Amino acid sequence: MKLRLTIGEKTSSAILYDTPSSRDFASLLPLTLQLEDYAHTEKIASLSKKLSTKDAPVGFNPSIGDLTYYAPWGNIALFYKDFDYSKGLISLGKITSGMENFAVKGSVTVKIEREK
Repeated sequence: MKLRLTIGEKTSSAILYDTPSSRDFASLLPLTLQLEDYAHTEKIASLSKKLSTKDAPVGFNPSIGDLTYYAPWGNIALFYKDFDYSKGLISLGKITSGMENFAVKGSVTVKIEREK
């Protein structure tokens, strides 16, 4: 599934993988989130509900552009820097263009919707 992420006047594109966790995330769309900076590595936001972890691996080794779900906290995490393997982290998809829109200081408001 293709996604459009809008931050102000800037647009990024992403794909969601065909997994139970990703499909559960897609069911929440469209979604507007305030992504807070976390550890100068990722942008995170809590979701209104926990996502399915069915058939998910135990953890994931994220890199730049990975859109993930951190199951222990129930939040979305979008990585703008590479990071180490993290138990409880589930890959949902990948930013395919416009990653530079997220590699900024502080928080950003993003609207995430299915691309038509």
